[in-house]
Amino acid sequence: MTQKLKFPIAVALFILMVLPISYGMGTSGFFTTESAYGLSTKANPVGTNLIVDIAKNKNPAVVFVTSKTKIQPAKGNVPFGQFSQPRGNGPFGQFSPSPRGRAPRPSPEGGTGTGFIIDHEGYILTNNHVVEGADIIKVTLQNEKEYEAQLIGSDPKTDIALIKIVQDNGEQTSFPFLTMGDSKKLEVGEWVVAIGNPFGLSHTVTTGVVSAMGRNIGAGPYDEFIQTDASINPGNSGGPLLSMDGNVIGINTAIYSGSGGNVGIGFALPINMAKDILDDLKQKGKVTRGWLGVMIQRITPELQESFKLNNSQGALVNDIAPNGPADRGGMKRGDVITRFDGVEIASMETLPKQVASIKPGESVKVEVIREGVTKTLDIKIEPMKEEKPA
Repeated sequence: MTQKLKFPIAVALFILMVLPISYGMGTSGFFTTESAYGLSTKANPVGTNLIVDIAKNKNPAVVFVTSKTKIQPAKGNVPFGQFSQPRGNGPFGQFSPSPRGRAPRPSPEGGTGTGFIIDHEGYILTNNHVVEGADIIKVTLQNEKEYEAQLIGSDPKTDIALIKIVQDNGEQTSFPFLTMGDSKKLEVGEWVVAIGNPFGLSHTVTTGVVSAMGRNIGAGPYDEFIQTDASINPGNSGGPLLSMDGNVIGINTAIYSGSGGNVGIGFALPINMAKDILDDLKQKGKVTRGWLGVMIQRITPELQESFKLNNSQGALVNDIAPNGPADRGGMKRGDVITRFDGVEIASMETLPKQVASIKPGESVKVEVIREGVTKTLDIKIEPMKEEKPA
């Protein structure tokens, strides 16, 4: 009986031993390393040459950005454990954080970051905080050729800047560039590739997945970050986050870290946000957004009960700018805005983004709940000014 069992057990053990590597067998039956690539497809690119192709083909359009500013008081440190922009310096010639409690001396400020070329003329997208206030901007291509760059436009509210390579007299280089994709089509779990210059290490390629979408990290009024675990560190700011098709779907902007290094939580601006303001940056150097003229707040469970609302969706109007668009359109304090220009206002954070997307001078339909009754208002949007409430 025991001898009869020995043969089936031996066969079973042989199958278990061979099965895990059988996918790597060639047609001849012998194991080959090349055939291991058959394990992956575009939907599952780990171990394939997809990432290799992206690195080879897209790296030439990624640039190393350096900026220098005049002497000015240095800014304070970001609190421990908070969100920080991955710009700045470490052991590779960049400025290190000042010790806590010690006032930093005024010094020439400079920074390093990343950017990527978006057309053959040499226009480059990067983060505003990489070039903000800079007197000199220089970009270095993968072939180590260095150019001066000119600031074309910037938008501090979204932390996006547009710069352009300045070519020497008579030079007419046609630059390699990246194609901007559609970040609205991005889904959680998709593989992505980040290219940048962390700690001055030029054209570093890292990979990861989309961890979450629409993150609000308190960086600005239009927060809608892509969260990724692709390694992003100081110096990656302004670099591209690429889909497996090689298209840019985000601009790497911030990290969450207690040490200043990567802990697997990075944030990229959706590329659609940059596409929406690109014309303004090119033509006017700044972004003109719509202004409604209201102060709003989140609807808490207590406010929901007090206003007898069915749910907590919408934005509660707690103040109105006198003679502003909302005031002239008939909006009142205590109104709950539930729909703006056909878009449902799911939360307070949704409204500023929708208002900002409307061109000044256009009229929009705004649905509000007032004392339990739904009303539709017709409001003409005005251009936002810095001194006005958002």
